[in-house]
Amino acid sequence: STGGVVPLWEETERRMQAWWEGEAVREGVHVEDDDADADANANDADADHTAPIVIATGFVATSSEGVPTTLKRSGSDYSATIFAKVTHASRVTMWKNTDGVYTADPRRVPEAFSISSLKYDEAMELAYFGAQVLHPLAMVPCIDSNIPVYVRNIFNPAFEGTVIQGRCASLSEVNKDGKVVNWRSKRGVIPIKGITSVDRVSLLTLEGASVIGGAEVAERFMGSMADAGINVLMVTQASSESSITVVVPEDQGKKALGALRSTFELELSRSNVNAISLTDTPMSIVAIVGEGMAMNSGVSASFMSSLAKANVNIRVIAQGSSERQVAVVVAGEDTSRALRAAHMAFTLSQTTCSVVILGGTGKLGSALIRQLNAQKESLKKNLNLGVCVSAIASRKKMIMGESSGLCLSTSADVDEMLTGEKAKDLDMEALTAMLEADVNPHRVVVDCTNDDGIAGFYERWMSSGINVISPGRRAGAGPLSRYDAIREAQRANSAEWQYESSVGAALPILTTLRDLLQTGDEVQRLRGCVSGTMAYVFRTMDENTPFSEAVRQAMEKDFTENDVREDLSGYDATRKIVVLARELGLNVSMEDVEVESLLPDDIRNKEYEGDTEAMRAAVIEDLKALDGPMLERWREARRDDRELRYKFVIDVATGKCSCKLSAVDSKDTLYRLRNNENLVAFETTRYTTSPLIVKGAAAGPELAAAGIFADLLRLGRAFSTSQT
Repeated sequence: STGGVVPLWEETERRMQAWWEGEAVREGVHVEDDDADADANANDADADHTAPIVIATGFVATSSEGVPTTLKRSGSDYSATIFAKVTHASRVTMWKNTDGVYTADPRRVPEAFSISSLKYDEAMELAYFGAQVLHPLAMVPCIDSNIPVYVRNIFNPAFEGTVIQGRCASLSEVNKDGKVVNWRSKRGVIPIKGITSVDRVSLLTLEGASVIGGAEVAERFMGSMADAGINVLMVTQASSESSITVVVPEDQGKKALGALRSTFELELSRSNVNAISLTDTPMSIVAIVGEGMAMNSGVSASFMSSLAKANVNIRVIAQGSSERQVAVVVAGEDTSRALRAAHMAFTLSQTTCSVVILGGTGKLGSALIRQLNAQKESLKKNLNLGVCVSAIASRKKMIMGESSGLCLSTSADVDEMLTGEKAKDLDMEALTAMLEADVNPHRVVVDCTNDDGIAGFYERWMSSGINVISPGRRAGAGPLSRYDAIREAQRANSAEWQYESSVGAALPILTTLRDLLQTGDEVQRLRGCVSGTMAYVFRTMDENTPFSEAVRQAMEKDFTENDVREDLSGYDATRKIVVLARELGLNVSMEDVEVESLLPDDIRNKEYEGDTEAMRAAVIEDLKALDGPMLERWREARRDDRELRYKFVIDVATGKCSCKLSAVDSKDTLYRLRNNENLVAFETTRYTTSPLIVKGAAAGPELAAAGIFADLLRLGRAFSTSQT
């Protein structure tokens, strides 16, 4: 590194002055003052010779004995700042191939942008922790003389770049007023300037040296590192156990381990030291840097919280005494995800969700994509939220971004995309591998399918910190053992599982239930109707509209499942009831629900042939056999001034769940249920005189897609909770 190469300033200035007055004059670089005055009288244009342009070679130097040497890494930058100090320059401009110093490495954080200004101390901290644009010691000559350093792009000279000038306030100056405020209260003021990393480091740990004593352990530990020439990047110490961990470059790890074992050889043999260990997997330092961190609470919390939400494990934490940087050590494979998470957490970039849509060509998936496209600009403007669709899949095909995390253009025809050259056969293992490799900390799978095999991937996804939105009920009402495993994976890995839209489409039924439970209310009973198809059919059928015709109209309006028999058999409603019951803490499965099917077994179990339209037509034809019996039930209800409703009841005390066609009177909340509405009445210890009711339209792909969209926004807001 440049460290160790220290200019002999007096000698350098003397030699520079000698060159200026001697060889520079002889070579015509400039003229002496007397000659310049004479020349000016003869020709004023020649006065420009007093402000020459000098081109000098960087990187090389000589020792005081005249031995040629180099200034090592970033030696050309060092040469520029040395010359600036010696010549008392007004500024230094370093021409690079980037638009100044960035908030993060743009190769890892695509949202990174150029920083307009930095203090010398901030720039040196960023450089120390891996920022490649500048070397920390290359700025020292300019710091001494307070010369501003401009970092600009030679390929974009019109861009102003970054200016580095001035010192940060000392800790004593910052602490003078003693007032601590939360950084989020300073609207628009971001406490950090950038996030950077040092790759390929190792952790060297000495554990349990309490017998020796903390002070002696630290002295001998650091002495062994110094004697072995080890570059110690970070130090943490647990005084209670006299244990110390240092972070060293990976290529110096084994050497450092050998030196430490040699130093504590006697203590190891006597078990006065428990163990000395070196990590055997690649690690990285990730650091946030900025003058605004001092005396601002919540900065470290925002940093750590962002990493936790990204499922990044922290191995070591250290904060500089200047309060200008906080650094952590994470697994090397998590570095990019950690950088992006921290970058978003401090609103240095918008929160971006990387979304995979399964079932993207179906009615539900297509409606969701349309809604995402329509709201794209509004999300960016009003919520600082971006939705990057990184993959879309149908039943047989899938298309992914050309590289991990690359967004697809959802404004294009999705059906054409999935039949084009870039589409591949659906491979859930490959899709999962892409999700796991995506460095975006906010990864979301939206499962618009009704596929039990895909539901089997939920546990694995959540174990990798991938969030899931599932409007289908395969997982929520599936085998209880799988449901419990998914829940455990969710809790253990800080992942989110959103399925509000699985019951009542866009209606806030599950949200209301959770709010009641979490605020201490005791839910005693749930009742209502959660089948939009059944609500429409029994609101529509009458003397002139047979049962089969009402079903046909519901199918025509896209209110039904793809196979309407799931609605008419009560199978779809039963799954929703199981989801609700499990939310109440009941260990209920599908077979535990007492359900009335409106279909005889011959229709329910029949194998229909042909395409979807042919199958639907055949089902409607078979349903005509039920027109008479259903009309008789309708007439019987009407004779008693009642209405037919497909009603469910969950009794929490007994754990019993039922769903059947009932004739309800005008006192029942279901009596006035309209068209495709769902209704859930919450009977609780607080709502005693009358139940809390959630009611509204809840059938059709547009409403279901709106529910999914709301789930996605809930996740987006959760990802952004640590931001301004």
